[in-house]
Amino acid sequence: MLVTYKTIKGYGEDTLIIKKSRFIGYAMPVETEEAAIQFIESIRKKHWDATHNCYAYQIGPHDEIQKSNDDGEPSGTAGKPILEVIKKEGLKNVVVVVTRYFGGIMLGAGGLVRAYGQSAGAGLHAAGIVTRSLLQTVHIGIDYTWLGKIENEILQAGHFIDHIEYLDRVRVTALVPVEATESFTKLIANATHGQAELTLGDSIYASVMDGKLVR
Repeated sequence: MLVTYKTIKGYGEDTLIIKKSRFIGYAMPVETEEAAIQFIESIRKKHWDATHNCYAYQIGPHDEIQKSNDDGEPSGTAGKPILEVIKKEGLKNVVVVVTRYFGGIMLGAGGLVRAYGQSAGAGLHAAGIVTRSLLQTVHIGIDYTWLGKIENEILQAGHFIDHIEYLDRVRVTALVPVEATESFTKLIANATHGQAELTLGDSIYASVMDGKLVR
């Protein structure tokens, strides 16, 4: 599994008018090729009357799945530029559709490449580009007297508290980068003189935005 990767936060769209043609860039995060195709079909259905609905997507931890389609535009002037923007941004698990309503002015091959690339970029940035990191869930069982100290240790180390359960003992669930798991468990063990009960849970991907964790 990748420790970190770049993708988009969620759905995004933006519209550009280029020489009277209307270009609408749509972007969506997807985990599978089936989900990408479903999104493409939803845009095609929405814009059934458009001149073109061109698209590209890149999926997989090693970008195994890459596809693009010009939808009737001259070969290589639409789908490929959209895919190149995705690659240039270094994004994974993303599908982009650019819808065009022809405005009566021919753009030429170079103009089309620029227009579709710009529209793809606009859609992606409207969606919001984020870095997702693989985090390890660490459950910490402690007596109530250790709670304040453990909260401070987690936050001062730059990690996150997912939630706290108040039972016979306190159970603090922390989220830390997978590569920091060993050093973090040693930190907590030392801070509590070995009195903390530490167990590892699932690993999850999450993003940090404005200092907050976004799953």
